[in-house]
Amino acid sequence: MSIRIGDTAPDFTANTTDGQINFHNWIGDSWCILFSHPKDYTPVCTTELGKMANLSGEFAKRNVKLIAVSVDSVDDHKGWINDINETQGCTVAYPIIDGADRKVPEQYGMIHPEANDSMTVRSVFVIDPKKKVRLILTYPASCGRNFDELLRVVDSLQLTDSSKVATPVNWKPGDDVIISPAVSNEDAAKLFPGFKTVKPYLRYTKAPK
Repeated sequence: MSIRIGDTAPDFTANTTDGQINFHNWIGDSWCILFSHPKDYTPVCTTELGKMANLSGEFAKRNVKLIAVSVDSVDDHKGWINDINETQGCTVAYPIIDGADRKVPEQYGMIHPEANDSMTVRSVFVIDPKKKVRLILTYPASCGRNFDELLRVVDSLQLTDSSKVATPVNWKPGDDVIISPAVSNEDAAKLFPGFKTVKPYLRYTKAPK
């Protein structure tokens, strides 16, 4: 299945390490990051799920729920979580989906037969409270992801959803932002007093609070 940014995230019911969930109901009024890992009891995946556990408090501050999936069973996940907690100095408290039937991985296009049809690739879907897909990332199995970048992306999405701005290259919270081209200079003066014009289409301002 091909999923694009702006699509409604496919709904599903699945068993997880926290019991059975209906995905859309589970998301509720929160944001969500659904991410796949190729295989339980593998080295890169162990570091990734540990990093997400250690960042879970930061995501919670942003009203983001985390959920993982691979083609392994809940029993495998539960055994492996002990290893993750031990080696990564964390507590994995977010659910991991039972993907042994491949239903969810296939719904989200996480299995790439030309790479390895018995494992999921490293996919990430950022989903908003309206259940719309806002970001899609796919990494090869050999390359661990930078999950700090997901915090930055969520900060950008939440800021630009609430204000008529966009975030420039390498933006991070506290940096200046770019005023949307759809905003006239007259309106920009009211919304963003003291904004700086570099080009008619490139106007900077302090990030709205």
